Amino acid sequence: MIARFVTAFAATCLLAAPIAAQEKKETSTVEKKVDDEVKFPPLPADKTVRQSASIGGRSIAYDATIGTISVRDDKGKEIGQVVYTSYVATGSDKGEGATNRPVTFAFNGGPGASSVYLNLGAVGPKRVQFGAQGNAPSDAPITTDNPNSWLDFTDLVFIDPVGTGFSRSLVDEDKTKKAFYANDPDIKYLSKVVYDWLVKAGRLRSPKYVMGESYGGYRAPRIAYELQSQIGVGVNGIVMVSPYLDPASGDGATALSPLPWMIDLPSMAAAHLEQQHQLTPAAMVDVEAYTRGAFATDLLRGRTDPQAVSRLVTNVSRLTGLDPALVQKMGGRVDSATFLREIHRADGTIGSVYDSNVTAFDPFPWSAQRQSNDPILDALIAPTTSAMVDFVTRVVGWKTDARYHALSYEVNSAWDRGKPDDTPVTDLRKAIANDPKMAVMIVHGWDDLSCPFFASRLIVDQMPSFGAAERVKLNVYPGGHMFYSREDSGAAFKRDARAIYAR
Repeated sequence: MIARFVTAFAATCLLAAPIAAQEKKETSTVEKKVDDEVKFPPLPADKTVRQSASIGGRSIAYDATIGTISVRDDKGKEIGQVVYTSYVATGSDKGEGATNRPVTFAFNGGPGASSVYLNLGAVGPKRVQFGAQGNAPSDAPITTDNPNSWLDFTDLVFIDPVGTGFSRSLVDEDKTKKAFYANDPDIKYLSKVVYDWLVKAGRLRSPKYVMGESYGGYRAPRIAYELQSQIGVGVNGIVMVSPYLDPASGDGATALSPLPWMIDLPSMAAAHLEQQHQLTPAAMVDVEAYTRGAFATDLLRGRTDPQAVSRLVTNVSRLTGLDPALVQKMGGRVDSATFLREIHRADGTIGSVYDSNVTAFDPFPWSAQRQSNDPILDALIAPTTSAMVDFVTRVVGWKTDARYHALSYEVNSAWDRGKPDDTPVTDLRKAIANDPKMAVMIVHGWDDLSCPFFASRLIVDQMPSFGAAERVKLNVYPGGHMFYSREDSGAAFKRDARAIYAR
C-alpha cells in the first residue's frame, strides 16, 4: 500500500493540504537547528521481545525487534534514521545467524506509507482488520494471530522509509527532499539499509527476498537490481503486491494512447461481476480478450466511426453496469473517478479506488465533483496507527514520544517523481536476466483501480521468456489493492508465495 498515493492521492484527497499542514505542526518536536542539521531527542536503543503466534496450524516462536539503522551521506555524516520491525523465528534450525532460512524485506508505497500495511495486514505474525467493507476508524486496534503470515517459511523485516513510521531525516527540508524524497535517492539509501541490516544481523548468507506493495512494487525490482549490481548482494526472489510498475502508461497518456482505458476496464468489469456473484477467472478471460481486441481497436477508430462508438457504448455499459446514457456521453471511455461515484450513486455511497466494492457514504452527493477522501484510506489510518504504536511502545517496550506516520501526506506532496518512465520494468528485466535462479511473483486484486492488474498483465506479456521455465508469475485474487484483507485471498497468496520460496 498505497498507490496512486502517487496519482489518485491528488485526485481523491482534497483534504491533503490541510492534513499536511496539521502534520507539520504536530511534529514540531525539533529542539534546535544548527546549519543543515536538525536535532531531535535520541531514539531508544533496539529492543527485542520473545513472542509466539499460531501460524499454519502450529505455534511459531519468534523474536520481535524494533531497531534503527543510520543513513549516512558520502562523507559519513548521519543524515537520517530508519526504524524497522523484524520478526525472526527461533529454534534449532532458525534464529539469529541462521544461514538456511530466508529473510524477506518488505516495503509499502505511497510514497509516504509506512510498512504497517504489509506487516499488520498481510504477512506479519499478527494482524488487525482493515481494508474491507464495514471497517471503520473506531474499530478496536486489537491484533490477533495471523494464520496467513509468512513467518513459518521466512523471517520478515519491515522497513519504514524516512518520513514514515518513526523514521526521520536529520537534515533540513531542502536536503531532506534531495536525499530522501525522490525516486532514485530513495532506491539507493533503502538498498543500503537492506545491506546494513544483513550485516548487523549476520544474515548475508541467508536466501534474500524483496517484497513491495503499490509504490513499494516500484521499489522492489529497483532495490533488487541495485543490491545485485551495485552493492553486491544477490536476491533470490522478488514479490510485487499490487505494484505501480509503469508510470508512463497512465499518467497524462489519454490524448492518444488506448492504454489507460484498457488498463482500467477489466477491473471495473471484475467489480461489476463480483456484485452479481459471477466473478471467476474464466469470466475474466473473456473480459481480457475483449479488452485486448475489439475494445482497443474501436478506441483507435475514434469518433469518425459511429459504429465503433456504438459498440464501445454497448459493451462498456454491459461490462461495468453503468447507465448507457452516461457511457454514451463519455464515448465509451469511462475514467475510474466517474466509475467509483456513479456505480454506487443509487445508494448514496462512493467506492474506493483501492477496491471499488468497498464504499462509504458520499458526504456531498450533489456536488459536481467529489469532495471526500478515499473510503479505505480514511478507515484504515486510525486502527493501523493505534495498533502499531501499541505494539511498539507497550508490547515491545520501545518507548518514544515521537509521532508515528502510518501514511504521510507531507512526504507524498514533497516527492520528486521525475519524468514518468518504465525504470522498474527495465530494472526487473535486468535483474532476472542476470540471475537465472531468481524467482518473481506479481500479485493483484481483481477490483483494484489504483494499480489495475491488467497493466501488469500487459507488461509481463511483453517480457522475454528468460528461459524455458516460467520466470515471472502473475496471480490475481478476489479483492482490491489490499486483497489480503480477505481471508481466502490472503491464504491463496500465502500458498502461491510458499511455492516461489520452495524453489
